[in-house]
Amino acid sequence: MKFYNLKENSEQVSFAQAVKQGLGRNQGLFFPEQLPVFDDIPAMLALPLVERSVKVLKAFVSDDLDEQQLTEIVTNAFNFPAQTQPINEKNAVLELFHGPTLAFKDFGARFMAQCLQAFSGGEKITILTATSGDTGAAVAHAFHGLDNIEVVILYPKGKIALLQEKMFTTLGGNIKTLAIDGSFDDCQALVKQAFDDKELAKAIGLNSANSINISRLLAQICYYFEALAQLSRQKGAENLDNVVFSVPSGNFGNLTAGLLAKAMGLPIKRFVAATNANDTVPRYLAMGEWSPNETVATISNAMDVSNPNNWPRVEHLLKSGLVEQGCVSSASIDEEQTQSTVIQLSKLGYISEPHAAVAFKALEYSLADDEFGVFLGTAHPAKFKDVVESILGQPIGLPKELADCAGETILSSDMSAEFAELREFLLTNTDQ
Repeated sequence: MKFYNLKENSEQVSFAQAVKQGLGRNQGLFFPEQLPVFDDIPAMLALPLVERSVKVLKAFVSDDLDEQQLTEIVTNAFNFPAQTQPINEKNAVLELFHGPTLAFKDFGARFMAQCLQAFSGGEKITILTATSGDTGAAVAHAFHGLDNIEVVILYPKGKIALLQEKMFTTLGGNIKTLAIDGSFDDCQALVKQAFDDKELAKAIGLNSANSINISRLLAQICYYFEALAQLSRQKGAENLDNVVFSVPSGNFGNLTAGLLAKAMGLPIKRFVAATNANDTVPRYLAMGEWSPNETVATISNAMDVSNPNNWPRVEHLLKSGLVEQGCVSSASIDEEQTQSTVIQLSKLGYISEPHAAVAFKALEYSLADDEFGVFLGTAHPAKFKDVVESILGQPIGLPKELADCAGETILSSDMSAEFAELREFLLTNTDQ
């Protein structure tokens, strides 16, 4: 299968090239030329996660990976569960934080790392990525220690939780981290500038592990299938046509993956794109004008994104008819609502962190009587220990993954948001 550039459709590449290249010309996003549509969904939902995921992904990658290679990659990447947990009779949470860095991005980052190593051919690669929190840890741990791959992670200084920061800034080795004096959007802009600098990109073998990389998106499709598989066992396959997913949305890769799953035949009724005060998409869907404001810092900091990179893919899915336009709504949840929802969920017996709380509140606002809601739990609440404890007034324990890094020293360098400074760093600090 070929993948084409949404900005310049004439640029068509293989899956392997799309993974290695990251972005197309003119910063265009790659998109599959066609989507497999499955008519045997009940049988697929009865399969184990790895076997089902291989079937989901096979059509996209078969030109570059045979089934045995794909099975090995998926087995290594998805070696932890996604779990649905009931909240009440009307809602469940899909917990995606049971991987090594306690965040949903472990699925995509680990799959990408396995693919990229398979495709590298021994050539040196520099991964440059921006993070508003969880991407950094997932990418750092997925690529840590891999031969011939250097990783440089940019993040907004002082704007992510300390434990989040420590999960990716304490590894050292082939993982280098830069604390940028600016917002996540500034970090993202620096990554884009680096890709536009063809001389730099060639010199260091540049690639990105952000959710703009098609391999990460394809991996995330698989846990929507897993959620429906678990609900099928709990509710019966005949009761799946009323499921609504609420997706905490920052860069919108997670929503894109869900829409791709729906376009491939998964019987999801609709989606709610839940945002915090960074409400570009809710305003756009309401008024039809794309007008990003300056990014606002919130307690759901991984969603502090005003100009989401993946929105062109969402727009394409909606406007091309691959999914119906009315299947996506959006809501903005403010800080007071977020905090009160963390408390509300605690009273229901579920300890949540702010991002999942945003998704649950947005779901509450829109769920019809005949619908069943699933909101995505994208990170373990202990990654936001200080915030959650402050809201609930009670301590929460640290899982081993966080306890192990809590006392480690942060190895980051501070840097301005000037591209010239980043360019010099990349040329002198990546082992090419």
